[in-house]
Amino acid sequence: MSPLSVAALVGAFPVEFPAAIVYNSPVEKIRIQGRNDFQLKGGVRIGGSKNAVLPALAASLLTGEKVHLSNIPLVKDVFSMLKLMKELGLDYHLEGTNLTLEVPKILSEEASYNLVKVMRASFLVLGPLLARFGKAIVAQPGGCAIGLRPVDLHLAGLQRLGANITLEHGYIKAEADRLQGADIRFEKKTVGGTEHLIMAATLARGETILRNCAQEPEISNLCELLIKMGAKIEGVGEETVRIVGVDALGGADHEIIPDRIEAGTFLVAGALTHGDIRLTGTEPSHIMTTIEKLRYSGATIDIDGKTLHVVGSAEIRPQDVTTSPYPGFPTDMQAQFMVLMTQATGTSIITETIFDRRFQHVNELLRLGAAIEVLGDKAVVHGRTPLSGAEVIATDLRASASLILAGLIASGETIVNDVEHIDRGYERIEEKLRALGARIERFRD
Repeated sequence: MSPLSVAALVGAFPVEFPAAIVYNSPVEKIRIQGRNDFQLKGGVRIGGSKNAVLPALAASLLTGEKVHLSNIPLVKDVFSMLKLMKELGLDYHLEGTNLTLEVPKILSEEASYNLVKVMRASFLVLGPLLARFGKAIVAQPGGCAIGLRPVDLHLAGLQRLGANITLEHGYIKAEADRLQGADIRFEKKTVGGTEHLIMAATLARGETILRNCAQEPEISNLCELLIKMGAKIEGVGEETVRIVGVDALGGADHEIIPDRIEAGTFLVAGALTHGDIRLTGTEPSHIMTTIEKLRYSGATIDIDGKTLHVVGSAEIRPQDVTTSPYPGFPTDMQAQFMVLMTQATGTSIITETIFDRRFQHVNELLRLGAAIEVLGDKAVVHGRTPLSGAEVIATDLRASASLILAGLIASGETIVNDVEHIDRGYERIEEKLRALGARIERFRD
């Protein structure tokens, strides 16, 4: 292999590997019997955060001691990550939502394409493997096909830490006797890049300063875990994070934060159906932007500790939304909020600034009767439009959730194809909705 610049490396191989979209495939589907006057009522418990647990799993590669994680979401991405890490040398025991991890030695330094292609977050094993074992070979990442999500910021940062990075046949190979601390400024905020370099820097020699860091609560949760493992990190949750490398990290007990996107999705469900839902096991401070937007749209949302109580209004007001890094409105809530705006009494403009192909769900919402125009990075949503059931296809994780929400209020039957996407980030969503009164079921052809 010959060394490559980051720009050449990223351009030499595509980041995304979207699967072919086929109707009537043998995979599972979800059927929803909706109606325009439907209301969700009852209580639902929010699970642990998918986006927090995945980097926490990767962090367990940094030590040979046991790491105990609680509040684990039992979603497809977790099991995909565990499968990949088992090939690397992970021993684990899962009991309920409690998970014990141990990587006493490395069995393989290569994370294969067949496993990495399943989800983008698996790329996060590169830094920990490199930091602890001095070498890692990881395929380019996969995941939802929601636009270009290059890994150049990850790789540029690792190079600044002293890694030698090369590319061959779509695999990234990184080597370093020991990483060296550096002063690094991200060109733009990157959640994965921030998590990746924080983990790698914990075992680097000397001090690393990371500037213009993403500030999502999932990153703070990762830092809290690393500190329990013995890492020296200052500036948790801030734009500038300082890490002083240590020779070794140890075990720890750590709780994964609640999933703010699952909570936001159920809040939208309550607002959309004029429902009355109590969400337990939440962290309201993590979703205040979503809560405020829903309040502006007419929903009543009360906060009582870790419980959120949403009551939907019969009159949904239009709201303009622009996605932005935390603490702004999350891109992962854009599709769900768009469904709500189809029922608002007026026109809303939704601007997507994070991903360049995250309006793929619009065509499916049009099949249900929505009136939406896409103009570049903006979606103009005309409400209030009655929706009617149809067969639709889920193109990514959050699109899946939006189509299920739309099906709840669409008259007649809605069938959502390719729901393996939703299993990546929502645990038993159809069971939780059914407990709230939805007529929804999973089935195979």
